Amino acid sequence: MEMKMSPYDEKIWIKSYDKHVKPSLEYPKESLGDLFDKAMAKYPERVACYFMDMAMPFGELKEYVHRFATFLQINGLKKGDRVAINLANCPQYLVAHLATLLVGGVASGCSPLMSPTEIAYQINDSEAKFFVTLDAFYEKVLTKVLDKVPKLECVITTNISDYMGLSKIKVTLGKLIGKIPKGKVLPYPGKKVLDFNEVIKTDVDLKHVDIDIKNDLALLQYTGGTTGLPKGTELTHANIITNIVQISTWIDRAAEEQEEANNLSAFPLFHLAGLAMSMVTLYLSASQILIANPRDTDHLIKEMIDKKPMIMVNVPTLFLAIKNNEKAKSIPSEVLEKNEVYISGAAPFPAEAINDFEDSMQAKNKVLEVYGMTETSPILTMNPYYGTKKIGTVGLPVPDTEIRLVDVDTGEQVELGKPGEIICRGPQVTRGYYNKPDANAKTIIDGWFHTGDVGTMDEDGYIKIVDRTKDMLIVSGFKVYSVHVEDVMTKHPDIELIAIIGLKDPERPGSEIVKAVVQLKEGIHPTEQVKDNLKKYAVDHLSKYENPKVWEFRDSLPLTVVGKVLKRSLREEATKNN
Repeated sequence: MEMKMSPYDEKIWIKSYDKHVKPSLEYPKESLGDLFDKAMAKYPERVACYFMDMAMPFGELKEYVHRFATFLQINGLKKGDRVAINLANCPQYLVAHLATLLVGGVASGCSPLMSPTEIAYQINDSEAKFFVTLDAFYEKVLTKVLDKVPKLECVITTNISDYMGLSKIKVTLGKLIGKIPKGKVLPYPGKKVLDFNEVIKTDVDLKHVDIDIKNDLALLQYTGGTTGLPKGTELTHANIITNIVQISTWIDRAAEEQEEANNLSAFPLFHLAGLAMSMVTLYLSASQILIANPRDTDHLIKEMIDKKPMIMVNVPTLFLAIKNNEKAKSIPSEVLEKNEVYISGAAPFPAEAINDFEDSMQAKNKVLEVYGMTETSPILTMNPYYGTKKIGTVGLPVPDTEIRLVDVDTGEQVELGKPGEIICRGPQVTRGYYNKPDANAKTIIDGWFHTGDVGTMDEDGYIKIVDRTKDMLIVSGFKVYSVHVEDVMTKHPDIELIAIIGLKDPERPGSEIVKAVVQLKEGIHPTEQVKDNLKKYAVDHLSKYENPKVWEFRDSLPLTVVGKVLKRSLREEATKNN
């Protein structure tokens, strides 16, 4: 008797694809370095990146990349050696990243917000030989741990203003008033310490490197570390190439069409969401607008008006911050019309907030939610570019990607519409974490990567994220999905942000109490009347076991560097206080 295929095996989502998207794609056989080299050579006069008052053409970027790459080889970089890049979004990041890939090195992004302990851990864990950083970070952070990173051989420093295109007077003034960070770079015994501007004076003399795209690493990208020490995710050239083609196919773009296309992402390049959009833009020979400080929404809006981006990629909190800035009202209609899509990822974007954003920004049907993670290079699912964007979902699995939803406890596939852990496999999925066999054994089971996210899939193949497995609460035996509670409560007009966490229930071992931590909208204060209104709203719109029993009001919620609410921090505080 023939067994009936499950909806996941049938890939029911394919029927919802835009017409131009095929279920399976063809992928280049070259390495990433070679692919990007060709893309830079194709239109040498076209702007590769804008940064403040500077516009760097592809021809100039390519020259800098080749010089930096030659420097790496002359100074001993061999295929597979790690280059840690610890910069804000700036042209120097692109140069270091592309040069590393070109000569077979492995790039590893590091946040400039790391503490000395954190940066020493990542340098040692990744076994980085080269470290590219800001002069301010070198003086204030790195020098405190240089004696603790024995395998690090060479540090290359730069100032964020070096490629801003600003006048010397503006740069000097910016440094004086603290708007441009600066630091003193002194030699350090046993390490080469060099200036970026000197490095790119190296005469080009590149030696060819044979790269096995299926097995050689391109990135050692560290997870956010919200559940303990960050893990280095191994991503091969093929992983990244696959995802670049999946994304660029999905958004229906070819290099020849990119003459007028500017893409703006405020995600940091050391975060894979930002790096992926940057690499897609480079692959398409399009122009990217680099944003060093995503919290400066005045500057973001100015860039929108000046550069008229076609695609914007941000975390939901930043899209809302742009919308809430008074200057957003001055964005001309032609700028908003030119913007085809607002791609949102890395955190849930509540449906009500999407509707508010689309109404305010003349952006009906333009918010395109996606889903992925560092371990998937990063994209797994996207809402259609042209077709139905189902608000509140993260869209459909991209081509050549298999997804199943399984019961968190039993591992059995769940029915459509029922919550289950998202597991996946595909050519963009990591082979595992560097030197972490225990984590690999728990995460990759029978060839399927277990994401730790709980979702539902509807009959059209659209996925909705309902929680992280670690954020799911158990209340008197019932599963409470914190994202669902947050989504419902965000519809209340007084709430700007809300985080749901669980507290141990002292009266019921194994059960939890639902706690809500709330940031109210500007101008709303946590009076007794406001609190009562919110509690009544919760009673009216949530199941009894989902109702928050503990409420806390704050001026702001703790956010990660990319704008996710840091629930781990809230849980740790709650544990200490109890």
